[in-house]
Amino acid sequence: MSLSTWLAFFAASWAISFSPGPGAISAMASGLKYGFRRGYWTTAGLLIGLLLQFVIVAVGLGALLTASEIAFNIIKWLGAGYLIYLGWQQIRTDAAPVTVQANNNSAFRVRDLVLRGCLVNVTNPKGTVFLLAVVPQFLDTSQALPLQYVILAATLCFTDLVAMGCYTTLAARILKLLRSPRHIRWLNRSFGAMFILAGTVLASFSHTK
Repeated sequence: MSLSTWLAFFAASWAISFSPGPGAISAMASGLKYGFRRGYWTTAGLLIGLLLQFVIVAVGLGALLTASEIAFNIIKWLGAGYLIYLGWQQIRTDAAPVTVQANNNSAFRVRDLVLRGCLVNVTNPKGTVFLLAVVPQFLDTSQALPLQYVILAATLCFTDLVAMGCYTTLAARILKLLRSPRHIRWLNRSFGAMFILAGTVLASFSHTK
């Protein structure tokens, strides 16, 4: 892979990472509820999910998902259902005023946030199809492919790490300004609606697109 090819992918990765989607919504929801330091664990899960998608594409299962309507639809409906579930849970979140310091309680578990982030990406077949369409454009088939996949995956993970950090920070700063239960309830419902909307959009996505 030439330097110019990598730079082109690096530039594209920023646009991919910052584009609004389930990952960004999940990062912001965690930042709003837990603040940056704890909420950022969701990003770790998102990156694990992203790496798993890269592995799927690298071993050719991504092609299977695009070719098999049954396999694609199973993953699609699982992902859509999970996002809608997250939206409902967000809407039902307590509207009591919160602060970053107030989240030192047993309700916070790193494992839950990491798993949540991972599932958001893994159950999004649109992301796999997207990678399957984009990644091959930057591969040099005359050179070893495994190393190129590693380079591209590391590049996208880096930009995603920064982008999700920005989304989490933005939400965490909003958290510090919240004192009214009415405002918190409005934000929880807004994030919940975004999760449900993302799930609905995912459910409408066709493997033929």
